[in-house]
Amino acid sequence: MRVFRLVSIGLCLAAVILIMFRTPSYQVIEGEIFGTYYTIKIRGAQQTADIKKAVTARLNEIDKQMSVFREDSEISAINRAPAGQNISLSPDMQKVMRAADTVYRQSGGAFDPTLGRLIDMWGFGAGKKTEPSPQELSGALADVGFDKLGFTDDFGTLRKTKGGTYINLSAIAKGYGVDAIAQVLDDRGCTDYIVEIGGEVKAKGLRNASAPWNIGINRPQPDADDNISVVALSNMAVATSGNYRNFYQKDGQNFGHTISARTGRPVQTDVLSASVFNDSCMYADAYATAIVALGVDKGLALADKYRLKTVIYDTRMRPHFSKAAAEAFEE
Repeated sequence: MRVFRLVSIGLCLAAVILIMFRTPSYQVIEGEIFGTYYTIKIRGAQQTADIKKAVTARLNEIDKQMSVFREDSEISAINRAPAGQNISLSPDMQKVMRAADTVYRQSGGAFDPTLGRLIDMWGFGAGKKTEPSPQELSGALADVGFDKLGFTDDFGTLRKTKGGTYINLSAIAKGYGVDAIAQVLDDRGCTDYIVEIGGEVKAKGLRNASAPWNIGINRPQPDADDNISVVALSNMAVATSGNYRNFYQKDGQNFGHTISARTGRPVQTDVLSASVFNDSCMYADAYATAIVALGVDKGLALADKYRLKTVIYDTRMRPHFSKAAAEAFEE
């Protein structure tokens, strides 16, 4: 059974947070990873201690592969590698790189993990918040472009064509983490659960004998802590991207965390938030980022071309539904 239904909708769809049902029939696992928080709810009587141990180990494994904040991570080793060196990729990294390559090409470069140096320069990665000079932007842009990475057909090996190319997977790793934890639960026989990492969510089965999981949609305003709508979700993932929280102000100007691969600067977009519903949270995560960078019209065109269930809210709080999302909501 697949469920994707809007129970009630207000002004804006934005970062997703779970509505938690306080009942002893649920097992709850919580923690911190990837610089954010995660929550898992499992309906039933599974042994939570064993599952929590497996979840923690799996998340730590992914963090050691994909965190740019760890010098010992796989991605940090890739970023240090010179041009022309063949680099063997772990199975997890192979999956993420394959997905990143797909969304990069489909979005015309709007989604591009090689923006890592620019993300740091603007203070949304490992660097301090600042405004790079035109010379710094030009130098960093010369190394940007996912097409500057060469892969074998199975994505088992990577080779950089430019040594200065620096990868940041923050726009896809959380979604991959959600999918990976869902697989951990599947492997342990869990049939009804919901996984959330930093607002990216995947739900399976039901929250009770007859009802799907309810996902509360947070109001997309800085410091807002209330829900503006509720979506019923089962056997599907949802990821949301937007600049309404992860930004800073300098000299009266807002700088958001979504960086343009064309200008090297934070994108000036008419998208306040973009939410993508997909079987894979990893793909939903990447597509949502691309749509924010593209803007409403081009974002909807991308969603319609690839039949993505997408809801976009513009900066005037107006909703825009892709064809696939409109059809799903009508059902």
